[in-house]
Amino acid sequence: MGGRKYFNGLKTTGLFVLLWAVMLTLGTFIGGGQYLWLFALLSVAGTAFGYWNSASLAIRAMHARPVTEVEQPAMYRIVRDLSREANQPMPQLYVSPTAAPNAFATGRNPQNSAVCCTEGILELLDERELRGVLGHELMHVYNRDILIGSVAAAFAGMITAVAQMLFFFGGGQSNRENPLGAIGLLAMLILAPLAASLIRLAISRTREYDADEDGASLTGDPLALASALRKLEQGTRARPLKDTPQLENVSHMMIANPFRGEGLANLFATHPPMDQRIARLEDMARTRGYLR
Repeated sequence: MGGRKYFNGLKTTGLFVLLWAVMLTLGTFIGGGQYLWLFALLSVAGTAFGYWNSASLAIRAMHARPVTEVEQPAMYRIVRDLSREANQPMPQLYVSPTAAPNAFATGRNPQNSAVCCTEGILELLDERELRGVLGHELMHVYNRDILIGSVAAAFAGMITAVAQMLFFFGGGQSNRENPLGAIGLLAMLILAPLAASLIRLAISRTREYDADEDGASLTGDPLALASALRKLEQGTRARPLKDTPQLENVSHMMIANPFRGEGLANLFATHPPMDQRIARLEDMARTRGYLR
């Protein structure tokens, strides 16, 4: 696992370097680059806000509420056992009154984290499968994936804003001052946000694979998570969430894509294909002696 983790770290670093390169290139076309550092400052501020408020933003988007151990004894028992096994603090537990089966973890660090399950997933999974899902979610917190997602989202938003300003403020400049021309500006407006989104999605997909493997190692039961993912694939198709801007901002945190993704939409999904995730977990069970 160590070599793969190292490779993923290098890959993430490379993706962020590419984000900065795109942002700097776009920024040079606005006022001769004199406002570039203003956009950088706004990006840092946006990243900080998303990082420090990621838990409350996600919880609010799903209309979740905190639950007690009396209300959700199995959820508490599983998370307490896994937190103790990982030598990490116990997160706050929430339940979302949503029929769509899903779960997510959020928070800037293990000391300030939350795990949320929808009512749909609690009804759909048995306790062994739920343990697999909660192990996956806890590893997102332990791997500091919230920071990665917040930074990637902030940079994606910044690149989109710069591209829009380039189009609206640069489109009227003369060809001498703006060699890109109207066609080039339009391409920037379309392609820059697309590039930022693809980079964010690549990071998110990598983190999902890591959380699957690390969560399965934590629980010692890869097949439980594989079984849960198989049920979630069917459940989210039957009961997709409405694709709203508020939910779009937190969808990458969920264990399964909550929206109805068909055809070309699958290309831009924040999650890897379920069949690939399940195959990896089944292979992990075979090759590492987890079969039971």
